[in-house]
Amino acid sequence: MKTSADPVRDYLAAVEREASALPTDRRQELLADLTEHIEVTRAERPDAAIGEVLAELGDPRMIATTALAEAGNGAAEASARSGVGAPARRGKVHPLVPLLMLTLSLPFMMIFPDLPGPLFGVLFRITGAVLLCTSVHWTAVQKTTGVLLTAVLPTVIIVSWNLSSGGSTGGTPALLANLVATALLAGVAAWLWRVRRA
Repeated sequence: MKTSADPVRDYLAAVEREASALPTDRRQELLADLTEHIEVTRAERPDAAIGEVLAELGDPRMIATTALAEAGNGAAEASARSGVGAPARRGKVHPLVPLLMLTLSLPFMMIFPDLPGPLFGVLFRITGAVLLCTSVHWTAVQKTTGVLLTAVLPTVIIVSWNLSSGGSTGGTPALLANLVATALLAGVAAWLWRVRRA
């Protein structure tokens, strides 16, 4: 593969090639946005290497895939026909949905302690964890950390508490443990919301 002396031109050409299934006007808009972003970044950080700036933008194939996903079904069908990587269905769910499901699973079980409450709480936790893992809004490390802290750790704590002698009785210790677990869930959800990708 030949490369020119201009890495920006090569990068934009790669994006254009990967996004060939996009309508021409949308593809040109994408390239103009990327060009503007590169120019602004270079003006703000003149000491930054151009390779570093391009690496921050991401892989051209991922940019094209995201643009195709945002363009809708028509572009997705065209990309499937043309052989360009079809956009993943992931990311269709708003990032707040898995965070709310994970955070509200424990309070739901506390508010409704009878049979439907724990069942729905567990379903919320499992569904929230699956949606978090399949989302495009977080990196693999962030997803793993989120699932461990919002689904696995609280489940281990609840099961351990229920298997201990004081698990089934209510009272201050159980309420305190539930409040600490709820604070942990809310804290991790707030962190995930803050570090999400747009």
